[in-house]
Amino acid sequence: MLSPDEIMQLVQSMIWLLAGVGVFIVGMNFMGDALEKSAGTGMKRLLERISNNRFSGVGIGAGVTAIIQSSSATSVMVIGLVNAGVMTLMQATPIIMGANIGTTITGVLVALKNDYFNMAMYTLAFAGVMMGFVQKEKVKIAGSLCSGLGLIFVGLNVMSSEQAFGNPLVENMFTEIFKMIDFPLLLILVGIIFTALIQSSSASTGVVITMVGASVLPLDLALFIILGANIGTCVTALLASMGANANSKRVALIHFTFNVIGTVLFTAIIWLFREPVVNFLVSVFPGDDPMSLQMRVSLFHVVFNVSTTVVLLPFVKQLVNYSCLIIKDKKEEKETLSLKYVDDRLLSMPPVALMQVKKEIDYMYGLVEENTRLAFAAIDTGSGVHSEQVSKNEEIIDFTNGALTRFLIRLSVNMEESDEKVIGSYFHVLNDLERIGDHAENFHEIGIEMLGKKIAFSDTARSGIADMRDHILQMFTISKDAFENLRKDELSQLTVLEEEVDEMKKALIASHFARLAEGNCSADVSPYYSSLILGLERVADHLVNVGFSIMNPTGSEKDEM
Repeated sequence: MLSPDEIMQLVQSMIWLLAGVGVFIVGMNFMGDALEKSAGTGMKRLLERISNNRFSGVGIGAGVTAIIQSSSATSVMVIGLVNAGVMTLMQATPIIMGANIGTTITGVLVALKNDYFNMAMYTLAFAGVMMGFVQKEKVKIAGSLCSGLGLIFVGLNVMSSEQAFGNPLVENMFTEIFKMIDFPLLLILVGIIFTALIQSSSASTGVVITMVGASVLPLDLALFIILGANIGTCVTALLASMGANANSKRVALIHFTFNVIGTVLFTAIIWLFREPVVNFLVSVFPGDDPMSLQMRVSLFHVVFNVSTTVVLLPFVKQLVNYSCLIIKDKKEEKETLSLKYVDDRLLSMPPVALMQVKKEIDYMYGLVEENTRLAFAAIDTGSGVHSEQVSKNEEIIDFTNGALTRFLIRLSVNMEESDEKVIGSYFHVLNDLERIGDHAENFHEIGIEMLGKKIAFSDTARSGIADMRDHILQMFTISKDAFENLRKDELSQLTVLEEEVDEMKKALIASHFARLAEGNCSADVSPYYSSLILGLERVADHLVNVGFSIMNPTGSEKDEM
């Protein structure tokens, strides 16, 4: 029976232990956010190289996870990309496998902990805090990285201190607990529950490695808990897939199935050959010092994830087929509007989200250009055959403008200064494209109304409109290329075309009124003609704004060229 003093000591030790875990997780988040910001461009390049090559998929998954230090975050990001229709299940599965390999980096870092390493990390944490006072954005990011890495080891040291695992009462308590649950399936369950609760397999692995290093947890028992942690980390992805489409749920199921199969295989091996496995790990890292004890667990974690990937990588197609068999496609009761490339789950990955926003704008751009061409066709032929398509496109354009604007507002929180400028330019581009879409709809309505009233433009008027239309369509091509590929060299040509459109507007309006005065033009077509010419000139202005958005959010730099 424990005395009141001993109970108080236990409570204090548990508080220290929880504090250590908390500091460790905060450090992980700090470091992950800083790495994500500093390596944002690299992550974009990695994800842009997504292909059907399963080996490159594994590499991308491992690389991204090594950058952000969270396989759960990578899984959620992949679910978002699949939900947005950017990535297929065949492409997503190897990335999920690679994410499990990337997350082992944390375990290796934790296992390297010793007195000299700790001193270096404390110094790094202090330097990181000091760097946080510098105004320069890159220095602040570097400071967050240093602070995060330092806090990880501060948390580990708190956990392994005399006040926590170093307390004999705590050691005895955990020894008795593990004696009671010295059964593989129970240990795996402990790993699953603990990881699911803290939502981080890296953190739970760090705790297990620290416990082994403090001689609180025997190595053979720790191996089973590590296996359970790999299943527990799937909870985040499973939760993220709720409310998503069938393919996103399949990604979460594949992630869960992959880790369960790996756990079952290794559980069988360790259960049958526990002593040889432990002896092998001890032979690789002999000695009783904390680092040797910790490296054994870290080595097992690496071997488990790499081996599981090697074994299951040839069966990617079978895993995809299995997920499709379990999760059926639902019949769409009603077609609902949704963003094509953007998903809210990508908000946790700003560099990736920004990349997808640009794809969504490119898609919206295509719809705006299509509606403009269809409107010209209605004016030329006096036919409303494309009315339904124009209305459908306009509905998508309006929806995309509103939904993407709301997404950008949420994304703009805590962004780098350079990315804030990009977001600012995207706001203006969305507004310009939406306005062009409105003009296109108006042009189409002009064609339909003139058809209904059985009136038409004169040949002279048609010729002028055709010249202006050709300029506008040429500007569409140049502006879109400049925006998509950051082609600043094309902006001068865009400016020249816009100035020519301005001159054409003046000349066409003047000649139109001259024809009216001479009685060579019907007054009935005058409002339509004027509205069309003025509208085309405004479309040209909006296209210039879109093109110049790559230099300035408002496109105001065009006058400086």
